[in-house]
Amino acid sequence: MNYKIALVRGDGIGPEIIDSAVKVLDRIGKKFGHQFMYTDVLAGGCAIDATGEPLPEQSVETCLKSDSVMLGAVGGPKWDTLPGHLRPERALLGLRSAMKLYANIRPAVLYDALVSECPLRTSIAKEGIDLIVVRELTGGIYYGERGRGEGPMGRDAFDTERYSVTEIERIGRIAFEMAMKRRKKLTSIDKANVLESSRLWRETMHELKKEYPEVEYSDMLVDNAAMQLVRRPSQFDVVVTSNMFGDILSDEASMITGSIGLLPSASLGASKLGMYEPIHGSAPDIAGKGIANPIATILSAAMMLRFSFDLEAEAKCIDDAVSEVLRSGARTADIMGDSKAKALSTDEMTALILNRL
Repeated sequence: MNYKIALVRGDGIGPEIIDSAVKVLDRIGKKFGHQFMYTDVLAGGCAIDATGEPLPEQSVETCLKSDSVMLGAVGGPKWDTLPGHLRPERALLGLRSAMKLYANIRPAVLYDALVSECPLRTSIAKEGIDLIVVRELTGGIYYGERGRGEGPMGRDAFDTERYSVTEIERIGRIAFEMAMKRRKKLTSIDKANVLESSRLWRETMHELKKEYPEVEYSDMLVDNAAMQLVRRPSQFDVVVTSNMFGDILSDEASMITGSIGLLPSASLGASKLGMYEPIHGSAPDIAGKGIANPIATILSAAMMLRFSFDLEAEAKCIDDAVSEVLRSGARTADIMGDSKAKALSTDEMTALILNRL
């Protein structure tokens, strides 16, 4: 099979980690008889430097004509003083909107070999962490009406949380389907005791759960969810929630696994076209030093094979290779812990994963 992949290398360590993912994909292609064809796409700070805008129209067109998109990272202090509509991060919002990507999938897994790196106490970490956060991506308070004005107490600002039944149903269905393929347990996170949008969210999810009688379903308030993630994360399998709550909780879930340098993500919509990226940022302080952890981006490539191309065996091959390399004791600087061993460079870690493949 032949697949066209748009590469958004982006800023900071983005180009370095995308290079690692490409090497892994090429090795998988050789092993399983596929061909991956790549097109580089400008987006983020590098696009601002080259064209004056974070997401040129040509970049959007290339992504839409591809079978999938791999993204490194965008942004950095160099562009922090620009107005909001010209910030590198606008490229992400623009791509999600143009590609109609309304679901962000973030797995959080604590590898057995890295239990010592979990910031939670050992007894909790040993119970295991293996959950997926399904975050609604194109609605809610991040996309609602906003503004500034003069209120009863002087200058003020507002942001509006708004959800439709359709938006809730489509993200809920993805979460239920994902739960059916895992441990058949789904937790829906909201703030239904306070927010009207959350009450609609809960009502809609309750209607939807009737279609999935095999799934053990529960509701949880967001403040309790934030506590339960550090109290007993092993209780969660699939978690579904709104845009803002998902933004916060998925970051919390990622940190309890030991390092954000290990965790991938996928942004999906109704079609097979998706965007895959590590959850970490551009890390400009280590850019060009060759010490970034490439694993999150490599695992993002595995998610692409699984969700966009239906290549489960190929994806599992990558997952297993990463797990075996970590089990062997190989570490990049971010996951060294108390180890006295030498930290591996980006290229060295990539080479070990390629050898396992």
